Amino acid sequence: MRHTDYFDSFMKNTVNLSQYNLDLLASRVDAIYAALKADPDLGPRLVKKIPQGSWAQETIINPQNGKPFDADFLVQMTEEADWSDDVQQYINAVYKVIHHHSIYGDMPHSRKCRCVYVEYANNRMHVDIVPYVILTDGRQVIINRDDNAFETTDPSGFTQWMKDKDKIANRKLRKVIRLLKFLRDHKDSFTGTKSILLTTLLGMQVEEWKKILDPGYYSDLPTALLHMVGDLDAWLQARPTKPSIADPSNQVVTFDHRWSEETYAYFRDRIHVHAAEIRDAYEETDEEESVKKWQALFGDKFQAPEASSSSRKFGAAGAAAGFTGGTNLPRISSSGRSGRAG
Repeated sequence: MRHTDYFDSFMKNTVNLSQYNLDLLASRVDAIYAALKADPDLGPRLVKKIPQGSWAQETIINPQNGKPFDADFLVQMTEEADWSDDVQQYINAVYKVIHHHSIYGDMPHSRKCRCVYVEYANNRMHVDIVPYVILTDGRQVIINRDDNAFETTDPSGFTQWMKDKDKIANRKLRKVIRLLKFLRDHKDSFTGTKSILLTTLLGMQVEEWKKILDPGYYSDLPTALLHMVGDLDAWLQARPTKPSIADPSNQVVTFDHRWSEETYAYFRDRIHVHAAEIRDAYEETDEEESVKKWQALFGDKFQAPEASSSSRKFGAAGAAAGFTGGTNLPRISSSGRSGRAG
């Protein structure tokens, strides 16, 4: 059984990052960018900031207890001819401002391969700042500090590809990705598979022709979950060794370096298990048994939505009047958030 009301409640109360945290993230990114822009040396080199990754793609989820939620944003910088032989200077310039800033300099911060990060109090949140340049030849690049080299990228193109796929899937792709990320992060399934790979592989399964054959293919979240994970399982089972995964926005670039043969094999096996679990829960005709099977997959927080106070009062009044509240009572359902980045 589908239990769409359970899924709506589960997404809203357990999986999705809260609107408060989304707003907090946006305000902190604005503040970091303002600090960078205010620097007399770096500021004139900055063009704009661009949301990146799960924040831009609306697939960010609540983190595990005790772990931070994080987000990336690109800082577009002008091309600097003097740095052409030492491109790590783009990252170093951002780091210098953060390191000497009156606020961020006292917070945990450092450089990674492709970004500068800032960590907030009690490890509740961290932000990655990714320098990004559009070269004079039109190539879009980020910086690999370890190799001191440019890496070709098209972040806006990838996000647009993902939005197009999500539209085909009746805006269910983002939600399915969140559910799979929940299984990875909260249920310790297929650990080691990066979000960019998960997003790409699930998006690759979404096709318009599937809706032509079956108009209800992505009709609701559990149905979309069943089909996307089932299609991904079939795709993976046909590939016993790690395939090459191209960036959908730039077929010259691949994500192959993001995982190993061992990580791929584990992911392939776990998706095979989950596809069977999802189908079993979906096709179970006994309501109570179906809920138990969904809970075995997602955990005890997969619950029916709580009735509102007005509904509880209505139910009590109905019971006092001799009504049992069967099919005549309104069904209460908490809808999943359609917010910016959850």
